[in-house]
Amino acid sequence: MQMGTKWLLAGAGVALLALLGWAFAPRPVKVDLAEVRTGLFEAGIEEDGKTQVVQRYQVAAPLAGRWLRPTLEAGDAVQAGQVMGQIEASLAPLRDARSRAELAAQAEAAEAELGRAQARLAAATAALALAQKKEQRSATLGAQGFVAGAQHEDAALALKAAAAEQRSAQAERHMAQHALEQAQAALGAFQAGAARGRVDAFELRAPVAGQVLRVHQPSETLVALGTPLIELGDLAQLEVVAELLSTDALQIQPGQPVRIERWGGPAVLQGRVLRVEPGAFTKVSALGVEEQRVRVQIGLVSPPEQRRGLGDGYRVGVRVLTQQRADVPLVPVSAVFPLPGAAAGRHAVFRVEGGRAQLREVKLGARNEREAWIGEGLKPGDRVIVYPPQGLLDGARVKPR
Repeated sequence: MQMGTKWLLAGAGVALLALLGWAFAPRPVKVDLAEVRTGLFEAGIEEDGKTQVVQRYQVAAPLAGRWLRPTLEAGDAVQAGQVMGQIEASLAPLRDARSRAELAAQAEAAEAELGRAQARLAAATAALALAQKKEQRSATLGAQGFVAGAQHEDAALALKAAAAEQRSAQAERHMAQHALEQAQAALGAFQAGAARGRVDAFELRAPVAGQVLRVHQPSETLVALGTPLIELGDLAQLEVVAELLSTDALQIQPGQPVRIERWGGPAVLQGRVLRVEPGAFTKVSALGVEEQRVRVQIGLVSPPEQRRGLGDGYRVGVRVLTQQRADVPLVPVSAVFPLPGAAAGRHAVFRVEGGRAQLREVKLGARNEREAWIGEGLKPGDRVIVYPPQGLLDGARVKPR
């Protein structure tokens, strides 16, 4: 009986020790896991931008006189050559040699502007021909497997941007031609009126088809030569202007792809960097900090039907892509942290294997606000810890949350 009691007490002691050991043993740390995947990595610069029509045409008074009340309002559609208003020239300027000289100078300036527009159209046509050749070559090499699909897509977008630039140059040449015709007509009306002592009402016609953006003089009034009257633009041809920090603008070159986001529509619009202005300007931020900003002009590549409702002066979000790599290992950026005790620039992650966290140094290719591109140290399918808990050690037991 005594022997049985001893064995019973010994068993109870062992059970108690086992229970205490289990109670004080370290528990697995609950963590969030993510799997290393292969995908497209994109890094870029994000900033707010504003839309504007590619060709904004300011219709001004070609001669001095009385501007009659127009019937057009902002938003009305006009056709090329449509009468937008009338000016009754006053008699005094008809006998004024200075007014005649001003009209003649305006005609000469319009002729010079036409020459400049024709030169720009020739350059845009040559650029379009070059873009067509590059796109055809890229398509041929892509079909043979020598060029990645993303590269051919870039060539196709560049072709669309070049075509849009040529259309813009054609519109500019057309408007310059119209301005010359208006100036010559005003000068002819002045000379004919001076001969008979009066001038009939001069009809102001639309240079291009588009929409009325603004009516500067909605009521009848006396206007001087060159007074802005009506502003026209084609909302089917829009571009975006973004003001980037000068340090960010150094990373941008014409031709880089752009994503247009946060514009109010469901789709992400595609664009291309057209021009980076060479001069910066000072702008005070909302926090009162002076910043050097650079204007970047972005052409919209997406067709007008995908951006229906987007008008002139609308606020949008732009993302200029500075880096693109296809089929690379990606992890959430929250899984990467500086390697403890190492020099700056070295990074690590916690890889989970066999229920334990393993500290693994990785080579970081690049990262954006969401994902990190892992150059070396991980392979697709590995599991890593996202937002590692403070104090997590190498080899610690972990459990998925």
